[in-house]
Amino acid sequence: MPNEKNQTAMFLVIAEKPSVSQALAKVLGAGKKEDGYFIGKNCIVCWCLGHLAEYVRPEVYDERYQKWEFADLPIIPEEWQLTVARDKKAQFQILKKLLNRNDLEYVVNACDAGREGELIFQFVYELSGSRLPVKRLWISSLEDAAIRDGFAGLKEGSLYDGISEAAVCRAKADWLIGINATRAFTTKYHKRMAIGRVQTPTLAMLVERQDQINGFTKEAYYKVELEGKRLHAVSGNIREEAECDLLAGQCHGKTAVISKVERVRKKQMPPKLYDLTTLQREANRIFGYTAQETLDALQELYEARLVTYPRTDSRFVTEDMERTVLEVLGLLPVMFPFLPVDSVGRETSRIMDNKKVSDHHALLPTKEAAKKDLKELPEKQKNIFCMVGQRLAQAVSEESIDEETVVTVSCGGQEFHAKEKVTVHPGFQKIEEYFREAAQNGETAEAANKEETADKTEADREYGTLAELQEGMEIPEVTARKSRHFTSPMKPYSEDTLLAAMETAGKQDFDKETEKKGLGTPATRAGIIEKLISLGYAERKGKQILPTVEGRELISVIPGYLKSAAMTAEWENCLLLIEKGQLCGKDFLLGILEFITGMLDGCSRISEEEQYRFHKNESIGICPVCGAAVYESKKSFYCSSKGCTFALWKENRYLANMKKQVNRKMAVDLLETGRTHIKDLYSQKKGNTFAADLVMGIQDGRCSFTLEFPKKKGGKKNGK
Repeated sequence: MPNEKNQTAMFLVIAEKPSVSQALAKVLGAGKKEDGYFIGKNCIVCWCLGHLAEYVRPEVYDERYQKWEFADLPIIPEEWQLTVARDKKAQFQILKKLLNRNDLEYVVNACDAGREGELIFQFVYELSGSRLPVKRLWISSLEDAAIRDGFAGLKEGSLYDGISEAAVCRAKADWLIGINATRAFTTKYHKRMAIGRVQTPTLAMLVERQDQINGFTKEAYYKVELEGKRLHAVSGNIREEAECDLLAGQCHGKTAVISKVERVRKKQMPPKLYDLTTLQREANRIFGYTAQETLDALQELYEARLVTYPRTDSRFVTEDMERTVLEVLGLLPVMFPFLPVDSVGRETSRIMDNKKVSDHHALLPTKEAAKKDLKELPEKQKNIFCMVGQRLAQAVSEESIDEETVVTVSCGGQEFHAKEKVTVHPGFQKIEEYFREAAQNGETAEAANKEETADKTEADREYGTLAELQEGMEIPEVTARKSRHFTSPMKPYSEDTLLAAMETAGKQDFDKETEKKGLGTPATRAGIIEKLISLGYAERKGKQILPTVEGRELISVIPGYLKSAAMTAEWENCLLLIEKGQLCGKDFLLGILEFITGMLDGCSRISEEEQYRFHKNESIGICPVCGAAVYESKKSFYCSSKGCTFALWKENRYLANMKKQVNRKMAVDLLETGRTHIKDLYSQKKGNTFAADLVMGIQDGRCSFTLEFPKKKGGKKNGK
């Protein structure tokens, strides 16, 4: 532990969340709870409440940016300014006061060990004006032993300058592209368009897939199927129906001959351990969980000290972890009663590779988890925890061995084939069976598994054993029949397949030596998907994620370079090079500025006719701020003027508590007279509905609302 020799030297520890601070404080002996922090004999433990600070909006730099004008672009801060989120200012003041205490020797950055954790700490440290030396706690588990080891081996903060610089560059790039691209295309098309460095290429993938599905024309093809004793054999695909009829006629009632029998035993290696993305994909496939739901459950498990650090992109552990892994393996049957003791292997060499572990190793259950009763966990946490545990058990178990038999049958001058696969030794697959059987106790898992079973194709079905068939055998009087099939379009993206596409985006555009990052990072991809849905650009239908009309309209006008997955993946790779000290952050941002300049140049050449492509519908009224036409979109009634900020949002905070949204009739009334009468507003206090006039006021181009009630007898109107 730090400063054991000098108990009078105080140090400050800053974590990302209160729950993490509590775990750290317990180990450090900081048991006294103060307002916003814990204090001990020689340390103080405080927290940030996640992303506590962020870069300010453009209008803070200059008031003229309150109105969106294309002529004001690009917006590029000369000196970047940070601000604290309104609901987190009290905690920041506590942090600022602590960071500037004179009796502290140093501060420990104990935020999550990754790029975002560096950014959270860096922003708070910078805003506080502190000059305390910085040390770094870098751990992958909140177990007591891991925390003690981490503090015993604190690193100098400067060793992580590369990761910190990459985090800041990522934040600045997202701000610059988001602000400038969003304002540029919004003002040019007179329609609000939210554009992001990562979210827009992701949306483009959704739209491209949907275009492929919509443009698909199914085509028929045919097969001849032979049925005989112990045999079901199928021809290759036949394009012409007449040709298929001819072949079926030539074979029906004839004798088929077994011309070749091939039996091959194949080993299947156990799967690798989970990284975050692979776990999210499989949790979506098995349980139907969204990527965000899986990440949230995993984060809760991490903070409860049941799993290791969740935001990892590695599927291996380091060689020095072998003893720890063996200890965890010995505890697996205790943690997961569905695992028989003799089912857990010990082949740890398969999961160890120092070269494939960067910041964090693969997901593992912790030794602390053996003290937890699985039944006490909420369903999602329990299912995710079981997935992590059974994957470790699979990864160190024996290979599975299958015997595949391929029989070639000759009949009517053509060859037919029959295939069969029999499991000789289940190996690791037995563990998956135990897990699936245990998961069947949950209705969600049962429905998901039933759906997977229903998705099996005809080719997956077994028609009996081929074990007794030998070359030269004759099958007399076979039945031959024609079957018709159709080509199928690609399937819409699910959370599973979209995450996979994001992970490999742009891969084909790099050479083999390039370390690729795809679209976003394991930690951010779930948030990107959720943001597209919250913006109304994508929607969920069952397990599918589909682009909306709004999303398709956006992508229809965005130039290729702004929605290029390869370009965004290249930026992610640049950020990785910054982390490693192989690229200067200033050079990366210069490239971003050049990109913005080119984008604005392209926007300036958009024709006037093209600019109004989305405004062929009828306006619903006149803007009370600037007098331009107001149009309806999916989420709002908005002003068509490129510089005006007026909008009537269909869902707004003022009406939300009264269970009401602004509809088209209400918007027309508000634009025409400034008020609209509503008969069915809901009173939470009284639990009933009431009638009132909704009155709209305008201040600084934005709407505000009040209620006015009908006159009571002998009285005046009441305001609320």
